[in-house]
Amino acid sequence: MKSVDLQRASSWKRIAAWILDLMLLCVLAVGAAFGLSAILDYDSYDQKLQAAYDSYEKQYGVTFDIDQSAYLAMTAEEKANYDAAYDALIADEQTVYAYNMVVNLSVLMTTMGILIAMLVLEFVVPLLLKNGQTVGKKCFSLGVVRNDGVKVNPLQLFARTVLGKYAVETMIPVYIVLMLFWGAMDITGTLVLLALLVAQVLCVALGQNRATIHDRLAGTVLVDIASQKIFETTEDLIAYTKRIHAERAKRQDY
Repeated sequence: MKSVDLQRASSWKRIAAWILDLMLLCVLAVGAAFGLSAILDYDSYDQKLQAAYDSYEKQYGVTFDIDQSAYLAMTAEEKANYDAAYDALIADEQTVYAYNMVVNLSVLMTTMGILIAMLVLEFVVPLLLKNGQTVGKKCFSLGVVRNDGVKVNPLQLFARTVLGKYAVETMIPVYIVLMLFWGAMDITGTLVLLALLVAQVLCVALGQNRATIHDRLAGTVLVDIASQKIFETTEDLIAYTKRIHAERAKRQDY
């Protein structure tokens, strides 16, 4: 029989806290991305790229922003003109450089913006509020502890945030979406997204503690703070367990 029962958070509290934290995360991530945009001079590259598109479109009388069906519907002469415009565009070294910078900076600003937001909201704030509480978890009386009921330590909290939430649950999907948007990935990306979603659902549905991927990676669990007994150290847990066993043994003697 367990000496300490984990008071797992109810589903509605988990969802409500997640929604609140997600809104704060989006606001901070967008703000961080805009700040990085100004520092990295993203707008200048984007303007150069757009100016190049406009120039070649006007020169050749074409529109680059078309899909495959529109291209196939062109006459042979129109296709030849479009191909000539595209060849001229990609032969322009400054345009290619501007395009690469736009793509690379878009990925960098997105990844760094999300990382900064997560480090603040999912690592720094929980360290300040104690018991792994974000703003959302604090509002709904939830917390994060080790699987044995001991307080989560900074290393576990960092792994939970960076390795679990950021790298696996956020950046893999974000990277795939960006690559799909830029046309640099095929259906494989979509299949990976679906596999990750299924893995997350199975972790929550089948696990005893209803732990998500990031909690499993960090060895933590989300609990209801109001009813959860939390130990400061492993030694405190051991002492408590010994005391409980001694009391049970004493009662059995009678």
